This record gives sequence, C-alpha cells and structure tokens, in this order.
Amino acid sequence: MAIAGIDVGTTGCKCTIYEKDGTFVGESYQEYDIEKDGGGHELNAWKVWLAVKDVLKQATQDTKDIDAIGVTSFGETSIFVGKDGKPLMNSLLYTDQRGEEQCKKLVEHFGREAVSERTGVNPQSMYSISKLMWVAENRKDVYEKTEHICQFGDYIVYMLSGTAQIDYSLACRSMAFQVDSKEWDSEILAYAGIDPTKMSKPVPTGSSAGRIRRDLAEELGIDPKAAIVSGCHDQVAAAIGTGCLKQGMAVDGTGTVECITPVYGELSKVQELYKYNYVRVPYVCPGSYVTYAFSFNGGSLLKWYRDQIARHEAEIYREQGLNVYDSFNKQMNVRKPTGLLILPYFSGSATPYMDVNAVGAIVGLRDTTTSIDIYQGLMEGVTYEMLFNLELLEKAGIWVTELRATGGGARAKAWLQMKADILNKRIITLGEAQSGTLGCIMLAGTACGLYQSLEEAAEIFVKPGKEYLPNQKRHQEYQKYYQKYKKMYEAVSTVMNA
Repeated sequence: MAIAGIDVGTTGCKCTIYEKDGTFVGESYQEYDIEKDGGGHELNAWKVWLAVKDVLKQATQDTKDIDAIGVTSFGETSIFVGKDGKPLMNSLLYTDQRGEEQCKKLVEHFGREAVSERTGVNPQSMYSISKLMWVAENRKDVYEKTEHICQFGDYIVYMLSGTAQIDYSLACRSMAFQVDSKEWDSEILAYAGIDPTKMSKPVPTGSSAGRIRRDLAEELGIDPKAAIVSGCHDQVAAAIGTGCLKQGMAVDGTGTVECITPVYGELSKVQELYKYNYVRVPYVCPGSYVTYAFSFNGGSLLKWYRDQIARHEAEIYREQGLNVYDSFNKQMNVRKPTGLLILPYFSGSATPYMDVNAVGAIVGLRDTTTSIDIYQGLMEGVTYEMLFNLELLEKAGIWVTELRATGGGARAKAWLQMKADILNKRIITLGEAQSGTLGCIMLAGTACGLYQSLEEAAEIFVKPGKEYLPNQKRHQEYQKYYQKYKKMYEAVSTVMNA
C-alpha cells in the first residue's frame, strides 16, 4: 500500500511516494517557466498538467500499487477551462498587475471591512476574484467558452478524477468565498460578473474526489483503484505535515520566503487580524483556523549575500567541495547580536504592511563590520520581522507556544538557535522532510481509510528532531536592537518617499 502526494508550485511540481508504514519510496520533480511580459506574470496550466503527469509517472516507477493520490498547490491563480479540459488562456499569477482596478471597484462597492468579514482576507488584487473580473471584462471570448474556473489544486484534481471540487483553504484564496458559511459568496461573484456554477464545489480539506480516471490510470500505469483527494493550500499542507494539529502550534517554513503558519481557535478581535493583513482560513481540526505571517525574503537574502557580496568566497568553497552556506554559518558568532539593523524588504514587504514599494536597508555599519556580520545580520533582520508579526498576532488573540521548523533553513543550526533566542520560543526541527507533500500524503491516507485520523498519520510521518530552547540573556540583548528595528520601516519609508 502506497500513497502519493503531489505539490504544485509556481515554478515546479513534485510527487513524493510513501508506503503506509512511512517508508519512503520515491520522488520526482519537474520545473516549468513563468512567462513575464512587462507587468504580466503568466503560467501555462497545460504545461503544468503535463509536468504533473510526468512526475507522477516517474515517481511511481517502483510501485504501481497506489491507494491514494493527494494534491496540494499554491493559491490565488485561476484557470479558465474549456469543454475538453484544456485551459483557454494562460493563467494570471498573483503577482500579475492586472486586476488592480477591479479590486478597487469591489472594495468601493462592498466596503473593505465587509469584504474581510465575509471572506476572511483583507482585500488585495493578488486574490483570484480580481483576475477573474479582469478576464470577464477584457477577454469575453475566453469567459464565454469557459466550462470550469479552477485554481491549480482543483484543476489537477479535476484532470485526475473528472470531479471539480476545491478545498476550503484554496477557496479562501479567491476573496469570493464566505469563510463562515463555507460557500461561494454569490453577491461578490455576481458583481464581478462570474457565474457561480462555473466554480468548483467547495469541500472540506482532505475530501475524496473519487477514483483516478481509468484512461489516465492506463496511460500512467497506475492501479485504477487509486483515490484522488483534494489536499489544500501549500502552507496549510506544511502545517499538517509538521504535525501542527493543536492550537498554539505553528510551523516556521524557511525557504525562499519565511512563513509562520499558526493554528488558532475562535477570535474576539477578528478585525485586529484583518487590520494587519492576516487571514482566517478554516483548518482540519474542528473549530480551528490558520493564518499566515510571512516575509517575501527569507532564504533568498542569504542567496543574495552569496551571489552579490561573497561571490568569490562562495566559489572557493565550491572548489574545495564544501557546502557554501555551512561554511558561512561556521564563521558566525551567534552568542551576541551583530549590532546591525537590516530591513529585509528586498522584494517589498509582506505581512503586516503588504507594501510592494518597501525597500531593504542596512543600518549600523562601521569600519569594523565584516562581511560575515552582514550575513548574520540578514538572519537577524528576517527573525526580527517574524517577531514583529508574532507580536501583532498576539494583539489579535493568537498565541504561539511552539514552532516546528521546516524547509532549507531547518538545516542551519546557528539560525535556529538565533530564532529561539530572538523569538523566545521553543523550536523543534523536522529536518528536510518535505512537509508539503507529507501533509498531502497524510490527508490522502486518512481520506481513504489507511489511517483513522491525522493524529495517527502524524505518529508515522512526523519525526521531531532537535529542540532549540531560548537563552534568556541573549533574548534580552536582542530585545534592545529589536525595539529599534520596529522603527525602521517608517524611518526608511520617510527617507525614500521624501
């Protein structure tokens, strides 16, 4: 008995296979390109579907006895699907500039607070409805031929099973889904000119969509009994895949971006949540929700340092057969702060400001500052930013008691200790396990009855590693610089906008 997890991202897709007992079987990954033209950022959904088929076929070479296939994906981006299942145009990514005017119209008509209360998100043009409205207004030829409107997760489920359904967490990325009643918002869709019958049916996270299409099973050489399961938004999958199944737990994913996803219950200060651009997403645990606190720049800042500041040193380490980042990490002195204040908005700011025009800054340079000080300071800046987010979440009634680290940054022991010291939280590592596909596999296995609950699945797949506990003396030292850090955004914005 084996379970497959498919994780669809903006630049590539992955398929991971595990046996029921947690034994790793195989994995395959394939990249695809984003098409950029001026302010346009598009993705060819048909190429993504072909890539998904390829990774599924490659990953299942050693076992065709697949009981379930779960699907998780990034959110927001929509696909206009024709009668033959093929996309009618490229998909407008969440970073595409089209839809900004449409978002303004929606906000003016319904009111910002009303949209937040209904949909669980603070209005932004990145969400699906703004792009859907743009297409309905500007590409009527496409809209009139559309049979289904999907995001990437439910599109892959539809192509695998023939069933058009979307889980609640992905539906929330549309800004047209009522977070409390868990159904499409007919008034928002009507104003946007979108027929709700074209939308996929909203279902709870981890719902079965039926068996794999027989013709597809034959094409891929997979047992036709395999159940297809709607997973969730990729950040939700990461929370499940790290065993964050109780309120107060959170996953800290450090990859290109830094994202903390906490689990919480009902709130009395919901507007405080929306005020700072946080979201309210129904979670798999009864009465629970998750939200996303994130920075657009996490590990990407270390890549910037490697490629722009320490290119020569990095090349020497490569020639010596050494891991570049491990070599940098060994030179740091994390027993004390660097004294630098680095605003990590090299690609704009995410929560809480959501300011695409925000810029990064390095403050506190002296003639004694070393290159490694800057490297360490970049880690400090990202972590200060996440502490700021956690403080704002506490104002809304969301408390994090434990962080589970995943992603590439979970290998950086020095950074993990720094995070524990700055955030004053216990951090538990989970190694480099692919938490997104693991969460998807846990959902799929539970949906088809291989596990009685997600808790049982977590016992098999989630393997807590080393714990990092905060050093109170260092925490107090970092606090001195953190209080100054909180003034950085306003100060830098004032200078840059003068």
